[in-house]
Amino acid sequence: MTNTRRDFLRSAALGATAATILPRLLATADSPPGLASAPAAASAKTTLLDRHRNLFNGDTCVYFYNPERWQPEGGPFSARAIHRYIETLQGNGIDTFLINANASKAWYPSKTLPTILDGYRRGDREFFRGHAICAGFTKPAEVGAYLDTTVLFFNRYLDLVEAGTDWLAETSVACRQRGVAPWVSIRMNDLHGHKNFTGSFFNHPLLRRPEMRLHHSTYPSMAGDLTYREGLNYGLKEVRDTMFAQIREVVEDYDFDGLELDWWRNPLCCEPTADEATVAMMTEWFRSVRVLTQRRAAKNGRPYYFGLRIPGRLETLRSIGIDVVTLSREGTLDFICPSGFWRTTWDMPHDELRRQVGEYPAIYGVIEDGANAIPTLAPSLKMTRDIRYLSSSREMLYANAAGKLVLGADGIEWFNFYCTDQARIPGLVSDYTFLRDIHRLEFLRGQPKHYAFSDRGFTGLAQPPFEAPPQLPVVLEHTWRQSFRLPMCAEPADRGLRLVVQVVLKKSDPTGDLPVAFNASWPSAARTATDRLLFPCGSLTHHTPDHVAYNYVFPVSLVRDGWNEIVVENGAGQPVTVVSLELAVMAVG
Repeated sequence: MTNTRRDFLRSAALGATAATILPRLLATADSPPGLASAPAAASAKTTLLDRHRNLFNGDTCVYFYNPERWQPEGGPFSARAIHRYIETLQGNGIDTFLINANASKAWYPSKTLPTILDGYRRGDREFFRGHAICAGFTKPAEVGAYLDTTVLFFNRYLDLVEAGTDWLAETSVACRQRGVAPWVSIRMNDLHGHKNFTGSFFNHPLLRRPEMRLHHSTYPSMAGDLTYREGLNYGLKEVRDTMFAQIREVVEDYDFDGLELDWWRNPLCCEPTADEATVAMMTEWFRSVRVLTQRRAAKNGRPYYFGLRIPGRLETLRSIGIDVVTLSREGTLDFICPSGFWRTTWDMPHDELRRQVGEYPAIYGVIEDGANAIPTLAPSLKMTRDIRYLSSSREMLYANAAGKLVLGADGIEWFNFYCTDQARIPGLVSDYTFLRDIHRLEFLRGQPKHYAFSDRGFTGLAQPPFEAPPQLPVVLEHTWRQSFRLPMCAEPADRGLRLVVQVVLKKSDPTGDLPVAFNASWPSAARTATDRLLFPCGSLTHHTPDHVAYNYVFPVSLVRDGWNEIVVENGAGQPVTVVSLELAVMAVG
């Protein structure tokens, strides 16, 4: 590892040929951080965005969740499923596919690292028993069913191993045959096995050792199982070296054109609050990863992009050793993907993030599969779900993307899109046709949209303090007014559209006046009570009986590009709880 900034810059200068293709182009080797050549940075960013606007992130199981969809002819699992999946992405406008190579262990047939199949023999149910509690199963019948299902699932990986197919390498082959750029994503601190560190087959050997884990990554009042915060401690050289070996293998031994380090699985790095020496140490570590990608770029004769998937609170990330601002402004990072955890963000401040990181790195708006934690109902199926899956709702996807792009996101990264299929819920499927053109703001204008707000959700899918505090739910006392902000895109005036604001309350709340104003319009108390969602999400069409919704109609001309304001005033005489706010751009009538 290099010891100084100048040493790093000199080691990264890989000759005139490499300099023409690498995005990180500084004016001179002695330039201090932040003084990159503006024209070179602009040119490198243009090159990146000319090719990479609509990114799809697939986890280690993306091909394996639903074999009936990707290999309907049956038989041993084969590379045909991989090629069909990539063909589906390409046919629906995806230009870049990020395949996740690991959770805690490597899930591909690594030659040098512990893998998820180490020690497994076909049909060995006991191999998985230690992970049952991590998957939420403790009752004997539930554990038995889990073991049976998991054996079948991992036999698909074994089918490929026995056929001599490395699914990670095959991903790149399938991408290149179809003109999709292959990138790879590495999870930096996956804790799927945190409820049984020593017994779960998920866990890397380092995670089994308490001295390798974090011990101060919680704070008073945090709820839930706090072992979920005991990730690997990157303050330890053994941890850094182990993860560097993981990264080096996928960069040097596989045919990819980009690397994403995923710090949402999980947002744990060094002990908080990291001192300046620790931050500097981690910054040098990231630079050493950058050197790997630059060397690969020089070997390939084309760029090899490097970036991070991260929470959007950059100051909080720095408190655990990850200095995104410095890494971005000096050009070490080509892109960042700010996101929420499983539930998508509706108010990610991409405009403020741009001010923080500077003009060079691309910022991708990340669409996660969960809308928010507002329960909804499918009356025809007598089914209630505690979360909506966005990949079943064109209108919610279009709104979510529009809110990100209008604040300056350079493109879209899809995350967990396939989870809708994985859940196998009646009437809910991942519709891959929704992927096409969603990175183009002008395409989205005039399309029906269903905006929502992030909420406090449920403990298992919350990651304080890395997610921004949600605006909802909120209790309003009598006469109290509350302002809510949401990014939206302006709409054409000639499409016959209207704006509907839906305020969702507890059914037990009083029914007095509740005036609503949009972008400082005169407050309107005219409303229509309903139990229906603004747009269906697959088979989910209604609110649950615990809630009641009120619709307010406004001219669509009030919607503006960027941040929009909704003000709700309680004239009901007693306190009310605003559970959710949802907005629709829809046809008149």
